[in-house]
This record gives sequence, C-alpha cells and structure tokens, in this order.
Amino acid sequence: MERLWGLLQRAQQLSPRSSQTVYQRVEGPQKGRLEEEEEDREEGAETLAHFCPMELKGPESLGSRPGQPNLIPWAAAGRRAAPYLLLTALLIFTGAFLLGYVAFRGSCQTCGDSVLVVSEDVNYETGLDSHGGTLYWNDLQAMFLRFLGEGRLEDTIRQTSLRERVAGSAGMAALTQDIRVAFSRQKLDHVWTDTHYVGLQFPDLAHPNTLHWVDEAGKVGEQLPLEDPDVYCPYSAIGNVTGELVYAHYGRPEDLQELRARGVDPAGLLLLVRVGVISFAQKVTNAQDFGARGVLIYPEPADFSQDPHKPSLSSQQAVYGHVHLGTGDPYTPGFPSFNQTQFPPVASSGLPSIPAQPISADIASRLLRKLKGPMAPQEWQGLLLGSPYHLGPGPGMRLEVNNHRTSTPINNIFGCIEGRSEPDHYVVIGAQRDAWGPGAAKSAVGTAILLELVRTFASMVNNGFRPRRSLLFISWDGGDFGSVGSTEWLEGYLSVLHLKAVVYVSLDNAVLGDDKFHAKTSPLLTSLIESVLKQVDSPNHSGQTLYEQVVFTNPIWDAESLSLSVLAPAPTLSRQEDQAYPFLHTKEDTYEKLHKVLQGRLPAVVQAVAQLAGQLLIRLSHDRLLPLDFGRYGDVVLRHIGNLNEFSGELKARGLTLQWVYSARGDYIRAAEKLRQEIYSSEERDERLTRMYNVRIMRVEFYFLSQYVSPADSPFRHIFLGRGDHTLGALLDHLRLLRSNSSRTPGAPSSSGFQESRFRRQLALLTWTLQGAANALSGDVWNIDNNF
Repeated sequence: MERLWGLLQRAQQLSPRSSQTVYQRVEGPQKGRLEEEEEDREEGAETLAHFCPMELKGPESLGSRPGQPNLIPWAAAGRRAAPYLLLTALLIFTGAFLLGYVAFRGSCQTCGDSVLVVSEDVNYETGLDSHGGTLYWNDLQAMFLRFLGEGRLEDTIRQTSLRERVAGSAGMAALTQDIRVAFSRQKLDHVWTDTHYVGLQFPDLAHPNTLHWVDEAGKVGEQLPLEDPDVYCPYSAIGNVTGELVYAHYGRPEDLQELRARGVDPAGLLLLVRVGVISFAQKVTNAQDFGARGVLIYPEPADFSQDPHKPSLSSQQAVYGHVHLGTGDPYTPGFPSFNQTQFPPVASSGLPSIPAQPISADIASRLLRKLKGPMAPQEWQGLLLGSPYHLGPGPGMRLEVNNHRTSTPINNIFGCIEGRSEPDHYVVIGAQRDAWGPGAAKSAVGTAILLELVRTFASMVNNGFRPRRSLLFISWDGGDFGSVGSTEWLEGYLSVLHLKAVVYVSLDNAVLGDDKFHAKTSPLLTSLIESVLKQVDSPNHSGQTLYEQVVFTNPIWDAESLSLSVLAPAPTLSRQEDQAYPFLHTKEDTYEKLHKVLQGRLPAVVQAVAQLAGQLLIRLSHDRLLPLDFGRYGDVVLRHIGNLNEFSGELKARGLTLQWVYSARGDYIRAAEKLRQEIYSSEERDERLTRMYNVRIMRVEFYFLSQYVSPADSPFRHIFLGRGDHTLGALLDHLRLLRSNSSRTPGAPSSSGFQESRFRRQLALLTWTLQGAANALSGDVWNIDNNF
C-alpha cells in the first residue's frame, strides 16, 4: 500500500501545476457545512491523508478571479480526481486477487494432512502442463494411461521373442543397436551404453556333455541321449565324475538330511533332483556341502499345471539354469569388468566344484526306474509313468561336462529423464534383454514394457510433466548368466549409487500367468504397492481392481519381503499362475505358448503390469516426499529379532546375553518414530528440510547392509535377507546348536556344536549394523539419542 501512495505522490509531483480543493469542516452557526478552499501547492507538498464526508464542488479555472463562473468545471474535476479513482481501482483489484488466491489455495489438491500416509493425493507435488495449467495426480494418471494406450506392446513381445539374443551373439549386437536407437528417438535427456568384458560359460558343441551307464565292474556302458546339446548349466565344474545315483527331491538341505535319516548318505554319489523351489545354484551347492559328486536336474510334471486346457512342457525338454551361487561375473567377484581390466586371478566362492547337467523328464523316468532302496516319502512322489520313486542308490552313472569359458563383451543400455528438483536422486527401472532361448516370458515381455514406458514418459514430458527426481531406464545384458550386466554396473558405480539410487523396479519375468499378482519387494514399498494396486483394473476380473483380486485370493496378503539389490528397495512385479509357468528357461518359452497359457489375455495382462509399474514410477519420481514407509521396517525388526527370545534361557545359563541387540532394536524403532514426528510437524514447503528427509528415507534399506563385511566376500550383506555369518539367519542357525550339538549344520565350522567366540562375533556384527541403522535414521550426530 505504501508503494501505491508513493506512485500517486510521484504522479502529482510530475504535474506542471497542482491545484487542489481542500474541504474544511465549518464550525459555529454553519456547523455541518463544508467550506471550500482552493489551495495551490508547491512541488513536494504533502497530500492530505485524512478524508471527511464531503460535498464535491467544481474548482475555479486557472487564473480566474473570485466570483467569476468556472468555464469547464467537469474537466478540471476529473483531472484532480484521477489519482483517487486510480487508487480505488488498484485497491479493488488487489483485494479481488488476494481473495481468489486464498480461495484457490484452500481447494489445492496437493495439501495433505499427513506426510506418511500413502495415497494418490497426499504429498503430491504438482507440475505444469504445456499450457501452463497445474498437473495433479489425476491429471498425470490420465495422461499416463492415455499415452500408454497408444503403444503396441503385443507386437513388441512377438518380434523380440523371434530374435536371437544370447549374450555375446551377433543377434544380441543387432538388438542392442535397435534398442539404443529406440531410446534416442524419444529425445531423452541422456542415452548411453556401458560395455563390460565378462567371463561366460558356453557348451562345447564339438565335445558335447554326456551321460553314460556304468556297470558294477566300473565299465562305461550305453550313453543316454541328451536330447538337446544346447541345454546346459553355465558355471558347472568341468570334468567327469562317476557314482551311484540317488533321488533327492528338490535338493534342499532338509531333503538331504531326510536322505541321511533314511539310511542313504549322499556323500560320493550323484544326485537326481527336481527343478523348482530353490535355484539351480542352491541345489548344486547343497549337494556339494553333503559330499555329492555331481547333480542331474529334471522338470517334474507334478510341479506344473495338469489343466488339460493349458499347454504343458514336452517330456523331452530339459531346463536351462546357471549354477553360480551369486550374481555378476564370477571371475571378478566384487569388482567391475570394465575394458578387460586385469584383476588378480580369483574366482567367486560361489562357483561349484562338482559338475551339473539338466536332463529331460524322459531321461529322469528311465533313471528312476533303475533305483532301488527305500521308497521315497509320499510328498516326494511325482507323476512320471512307470517310475516308482525309490530313493536309491541305483546303478552307476558317468557324467561328463565339457563347457568352456569365453571372455565376452556385454552391453547395458541407459536412458535418462532428468529430475527438476532432485536430479541427483535416481528412480531406476530395468529389464533383462538377453535370453538363452525364445525367452518370451523371461525377457521379451519385460523389454517390451520397458520400451513402452520410455515412450510413454517421453510423451508426458513433451506435454508438461517433469519429475522431481531423475528417471533411469535400463536394458540389461547377461541376465541369463546370473544378472551379470546389472551386477557389473552396480560394482562399477557402487560409491555413486549408494548415495543416489532411490528405488530399483525390475520387470524381469513380469508375466508368467494371470491367476495372481506377486511382488518381491522391500517392506518400504509395501504400502505404496498396495495403493497403486487399487488404481489398476484387473485384466481378468471385470469391475475389480488388482488389489481386490489380490485380497480375494489371499486376505492376509502382504508383499513378500525380498531385497534383490544391495543399494535400494527393489520390487519385482509379476503376474503368475497358481502353479509354475512350465516353459521358463526352455526353448518352448515362445510368444505362442505364453499367449496360450494366458488363454488369449496376454495383451490385457501385460498392459496391467505396465500400468502398475508406470504409476509406481510417477509416485516415486514426482512426490515431494518419498512414499517409502520406513516405519514398517520397525515391525520387521521386531519380528525378526523376536525369534531370538526362545534361546535366552540357554544363553543365560552360559553367562551370555542378547541385551545388546535388543537395545539396538529399541533405538531403531525410536529413531523411526522420531523421524515420523519430525516430518509431520515440519514446514512442508521447506525444500531444504524436504531434501534432508528424502535422503534419510531413501537410504533406510542401505542401513541394513552390514558395513563390517566385504562386498567381495559377502555380496548379500543385508542382515535380514542376505547370506553369510553376519545375518540374523546365520545367528539363529548357530543358536539352534545349543539344543542339538550332535549334528553338524552344512556350512558350519568343522568343529561341530555351539562356539561362544563365533556367537560373540555374530552378535557384534548384527548388533552394530542394526545400531548403525538407528543412528543413521536419527540424522545428524547431534540428534542421535539412543540408549545403547
């Protein structure tokens, strides 16, 4: 208002001669009448700031004498009244503007009451469309669905599944170029490729792997036909082994212990195990731990759907799978394989020392019919006709594996949309590009969804959308050899990504059926996934959302907690059958078979998964406050640490205590609640605070990675979900020896039984990792308030 007065005064000062009529109240007998007095002001004279009720009379013209009539009264009056009229108009305009602003702000959809409830409107930061209007969640959702619907997902899946794309092949090189061109065509902010030189193992077609009978005298006899010499186990040990055969169900530790309990010791024998439940690598590692000489892996018909209306796996088809117990290039463990860099000669501890080979159900049936010994338990029985499923041992077998290792270049392709407020924080979505066979479900679906999301988000950016955080789209190479491309990239940029990666969303195996939705994820993302599931229509239940379908099939549904990344929460989203998709990792994983399994609903199911993934990306990249529910990890900590309670009596008898880890657990829960209250009571538009809170939230998963073990020696460092002596699982296994000192746990030290020194080290590793998580969640060092 002072500026307005100043402008008016300046306007009057610029007038050549300012004549003003001043009205004074008349006192005495003529009280109530206003007497007119004309006053000529010099430049710089003050304007009267107090106004009384007045009667307007026309002033005399310039130079007129008293008593003479005014020749042009209204012109002069208008000139002198103009400043007042201007002031009045400005006051009305200002008042109207302020009133409109307050009214609009009161209806703003971006203003939420709680900063921690995950919903479509809370914590949402708006953008501007191409016409300058505000973009709310509903606007972005509608825009995303509109552009996504213009794509050709089905055609991309079909075309990709027809292309040869084994890592290192000429076909893969051509596909790599095509996808990079597709990224560049969308005019993303950055497009680039990383090349790694990795050690991959391939079958030797000149000397194929073989399987022979061996008679009682040890003489090698008839060769069993392995129908497809291309089917093999990458990273199997090389060489030949001979031994009697035993049937070991899925090859889990409990299965092998059951064999021993029934008088069949796996040591020195070959194991016949079924596909499924655990990975090929875990099966071979368990067999090695129990002293077996080799492993044969077959697909059991009983493990797949018996629906006559759905296709089933050919009995002559074997299943492909690598046997490295780890990820990445096993010949540069913990280090990136850039530019053929030579590291000290070292091999991953996860490489097996015994050979392994896939075989078909037909070959397995012939082997089972030869087995003697005890009958297998009822739950171990299968559906192979004429096979009685004895445990063995049976006839002698000779397995020869001749795979060879080759240094192979692989290429990861990257595309980036830069964020506008936090460009150094990355929301990453990736899909495996390579496949051993047609790989329709394995990688063609994920690749198609990735390409479609790139096109959709690029179109959104052209129409006004700009994420707060950077979106990073990645097509991985070498996935069929154990996530080699993604792991090498993580190892190469570990220091950067620890600080900047927010979430990794995986599209691998995205569609394996349509009976149920399956999410492998961190507890941090469970609430967000539930929220987005409510926004996506079910592809096979009209009128239902995906969330309603999930709850209907499993009322106590909760996303499976399984962290697949050493950096950030990593959800893997997929649609699955009630029973396993039978063609995964086989040459029958074709577009036609996948389409038939889904009974013609493949386009709708893929579209639903793309909608789910895309809306997750919008929320994760655009919400002002990261929608990661760090409070839920408090429940996880309570549940996991609570498992230790049953051993408190045995430890107390030995003068030991779990109080340290209980204190750390309490500090973490208090730190999480304190952060929740800080966020709730903070000024939500304070960008400095927002960024500080987001940094603390995005690193919660990282806090649970043990900082006291080497990534090279222990690549799975998560204390709850990882593997190694630093994990809670290892501590629990060790504590169980307090009650069962007679049997040795596979992988435990050679001296069986409970060891106090080992227990103290395990407890220290677990406690200090959990305490570190509590301290980090508390923020700055001067804010740490724990009772440890």
